[in-house]
Amino acid sequence: MRVSSPGEEARLGPPRRPLAAAVPRTQSQDDIAEAERGQADVTTVVASRNRWPDLKRSLQRHRGPVILVDNGSTDGTGELVRKEFPHVTVVALERNLGATARNIGVRLAVTPYVAFSDDDSWWAPGALSRAAACFAAHRTVGLIAARILVGPAQRLDPTCSMMTESPLGRQVDLPGPSVLGFVACGAVVRRDAFLAAGGFDDIIFFRGEEERLALDLATLGWDQVYVDDVVAHHFPSDARDSNIAAVQQARNRFLTAVLRRPWRVVGDEVVRTLHGHRADRIGLMRAIPRLPRAVAYRRRLPPDVEQARCRLDSGRR
Repeated sequence: MRVSSPGEEARLGPPRRPLAAAVPRTQSQDDIAEAERGQADVTTVVASRNRWPDLKRSLQRHRGPVILVDNGSTDGTGELVRKEFPHVTVVALERNLGATARNIGVRLAVTPYVAFSDDDSWWAPGALSRAAACFAAHRTVGLIAARILVGPAQRLDPTCSMMTESPLGRQVDLPGPSVLGFVACGAVVRRDAFLAAGGFDDIIFFRGEEERLALDLATLGWDQVYVDDVVAHHFPSDARDSNIAAVQQARNRFLTAVLRRPWRVVGDEVVRTLHGHRADRIGLMRAIPRLPRAVAYRRRLPPDVEQARCRLDSGRR
């Protein structure tokens, strides 16, 4: 199955407005009727590879349609899920496609909205109904970033704290602060918006794949918001390797800058990385083989989106 390249733009989206604009609107009867359909309008897409113990715990907590995209597992994950969770649609891939495996799940979904989960996360009861209601009432919203509670202590994910205080502010006609990024396992998307923006891409592959998608959604005019009462639970897997993750994050920060940001920002990222930790420097070196494709699919952001991204950079310094 073909995976979209990041340079393939979407054809449709709402009229693009500056991220700081605010246009009040009221709910129509159609909005209310659509909201009442609730959770049945949301498919949960889970991408996983060799994580059956985590899936055994998380899949039993999902409600509504669920699609598992098995990213080339070698531990029998696909057959085990089919046996233990017959309500889950399993798509078995021959090889690991990274984050782009989620694109396949989104294409197969027949609902207007799609929620993402990892093998070690799930959605709180009522969260997806709330998300569906937000989408129905706010037609320009393309993505909802959820409040993510981590581990048995239900500690708030630090990213959510930053989104609550987003430098982009809150538009009066939206259900939460405007954001320009998200955590994949705590995000719900409008299916058409996600596909229009090209989904996740295989240049980034995995780790930090959210940023480029968020930038392209904004370019197409879709609002992205943090909604505090849409809640996801995340119990990080013991199988995660923090050193590998740090290298991948550094590699992908640089590649995302090449794909969408001005060259001066790319240069700043190189300097910052070279003066960073060892994992940052390794990540930069590992980006080099992917650099020709990133340059080939390079597309500058509209001025208002670039300005919004710069505000985020300033707020994090």
